Amino acid sequence: MSLVASSLHPETAAFRHVIPAGEPYLFEVKAGQTLRLLDLEGNQAVDTLFYSAKNPRERYDPQRTLRRQNNVYLTTGTVLYSNLGNPLLTIVADTCGRHDTLGGACAQESNTVRYALDKRYMHSCRDNFLRASLHDGRLDKRDIGANINFFMNVPVTPEGGLTFADGISAPGKYVELKAHMDVIVLISNCPQLNNPCNGWNPTPAEVLIWA
Repeated sequence: MSLVASSLHPETAAFRHVIPAGEPYLFEVKAGQTLRLLDLEGNQAVDTLFYSAKNPRERYDPQRTLRRQNNVYLTTGTVLYSNLGNPLLTIVADTCGRHDTLGGACAQESNTVRYALDKRYMHSCRDNFLRASLHDGRLDKRDIGANINFFMNVPVTPEGGLTFADGISAPGKYVELKAHMDVIVLISNCPQLNNPCNGWNPTPAEVLIWA
């Protein structure tokens, strides 16, 4: 865990957008720009995928990223690598301290298996990813891979299993990433109601970009 505050001020951001609770958002960050993901009310999981804007077949690679940093959690100093071995972004500031790479995105199938058959038709992050990517036109179903869950707490048990636990974030916590190339950012501001990743209550999140 590496807590590092940013020197950037929200009022100087070139771009700001609030993502409503449970909704998707797709946008671009240019090389050299800094992106902040802000947990406005605390305990909100922000499921995120990254792609090269010039070639979306190049995308965030969790295995390469975790292997190179020798840690299953992300924090300040972590470089996010692509499936071609190139750095996409680096986490340059983090006031939460740890972000999940193992829990994945909730989906119709996982909601059914983990919780109950009647949860099958609940809104999910995979639905959000598909909705936003198909609307954009550059991404499709095959491009939805393993994602990062910013602000989400998924402890690894002594037996090697995973548990969904209450979040370690709080209102106003953020993570900042500096882009090494032009990237497409695909976010699902998680709508999950069945585990404590959102404190049982999905809330808005904000994205800010500095030139």
